[in-house]
Amino acid sequence: MTKRTLAAGVMALAASLLLVSCSAGSPAPEDSSAAPGVKKGGIATIALATEPDSLDATTANTFSAREVFTTFCEKLYDADAKLNLVPQLAAELPKVSDDGLTVDIKLRTGIQFNDGTPFDAAAVKTTLDRDRTYPTSARKKELAAVQDVTVVDPSTVRLTLNQPFAPLGAQLADRAGVIMSPTQLQKMGDNFTNDPVCVGPFTFQKRVPGSEIDFVKSDYYYDKDKVNLDGVTYKFIVDPNVRAANLRSGDLNAAEQITASDVPQLKAAGVDVQGVSTIAYQALSINTDPTTSSNPLAKSPELRKAFELALDRDAINKVVFSGANTVDCLPLPMQSAFRPSKVTCSKLDPKAAEKILKDSGEKLPIPVDLMVPTGQPGEKTAEVIKQMADKVGFDVTIRPVEFVTSLTEGRAGKFEMFLIGWSGRIDPDGDLNDIVTTGGSNNFSRVSDPELDQLVKQAAASNDVKTRAAVYAKVLDKIDEIKPNIYLYHDKWFLGMSGIAGVGYSSDALPRFKTAYLTK
Repeated sequence: MTKRTLAAGVMALAASLLLVSCSAGSPAPEDSSAAPGVKKGGIATIALATEPDSLDATTANTFSAREVFTTFCEKLYDADAKLNLVPQLAAELPKVSDDGLTVDIKLRTGIQFNDGTPFDAAAVKTTLDRDRTYPTSARKKELAAVQDVTVVDPSTVRLTLNQPFAPLGAQLADRAGVIMSPTQLQKMGDNFTNDPVCVGPFTFQKRVPGSEIDFVKSDYYYDKDKVNLDGVTYKFIVDPNVRAANLRSGDLNAAEQITASDVPQLKAAGVDVQGVSTIAYQALSINTDPTTSSNPLAKSPELRKAFELALDRDAINKVVFSGANTVDCLPLPMQSAFRPSKVTCSKLDPKAAEKILKDSGEKLPIPVDLMVPTGQPGEKTAEVIKQMADKVGFDVTIRPVEFVTSLTEGRAGKFEMFLIGWSGRIDPDGDLNDIVTTGGSNNFSRVSDPELDQLVKQAAASNDVKTRAAVYAKVLDKIDEIKPNIYLYHDKWFLGMSGIAGVGYSSDALPRFKTAYLTK
């Protein structure tokens, strides 16, 4: 069990509704377009560790899709490097009524989508209504508090809430805040992902499944004078060794998720490597639904506890990541204002784990199917976990599955244990609501606990930082009691860059190329 104490300091971090952030990503560096030596033109080639799923912001679920959206789909809000919510397509921060049930958002004027059609309040309403009602929308829970969206005037949209919802600003700084062209939505319908149109520095050109996505500089972007590149090409390279080799050879301008062990060699070869302690986490998600999993772990929090006690988080970090990551047992990142100040994670205790297994009455060893997305470092992490768990009485079988396919199987409950990460959000609701509440699109563990659901809802409904922090402490204790997920660490990610500068990169680990330029 973890022991948690609320920090006295967090009580002093009171902020107005919608503005509290636990982490942030810098939208972009300062304008580099007029700086001496900046080269205009050229196509930047970027390697992603996984292929994005949908390029429709209503249905997209992967981190790699979030990365790609930064290139061609701006949001109502973003978050800067100082952890503040900042307007992007909105003209100013939200104005919230005294009762917290009405939110007015002023919009920037004179902006066009990348198809030349106008961005206005009607367009915002079209997207938000679609996010709230589309059958396969992944944004429904994120916007569940929104009861109605109305157009006040061409530059003002009003959101009527069914309850105060403090995380709304943070949600609108993510995919729920991506506004799509109504003209293109009407034209493409369910196939919007095949030819998506938003507001952004670059516009979609083509996608070659399994290979790459190409973007070209937008002629309609309101800030196009600051865009130096002619285009951006994202390539999907799962193997980190190949990503590193292509950086050294100059075939890539940037590559994400470089392994810590490759950093010294890359730097020696003249590659610029930036590392950030991210808001992301990695966890073991355990299928707790006995209707889709017959494994004893599905019905026994004690056996899930035994699995956790078999793991040495520090050893996993050292063996797989050269000690670069931040070991932890909570989903909230270290940057979170809502994180308890004193957290004591369970330590490796094989004897205690063995006793739980012996007392359970289950036939030993207990077989466990561990699904893991293909490629390093996931498979290597799974191998270390297997070695540890097998020593105490489990029998782990590692099942590598292509990343997007693993998400599909995960949501269908076709697994017993799933090594899956979460890229993190700027409000704790984004790290909990859709993940540990009943019916969440990212609730891979399929946990369904009415008390947990109510606590998460209660925390989001308060406008007071102190109250929210106290409720989140209860949420974390409840998760620890049920153990649908075993949290392992917060990632430190490395971005390698060769022949490129002006890239924005911060703790959300989303590289931004608006002001990037080639140096070779």
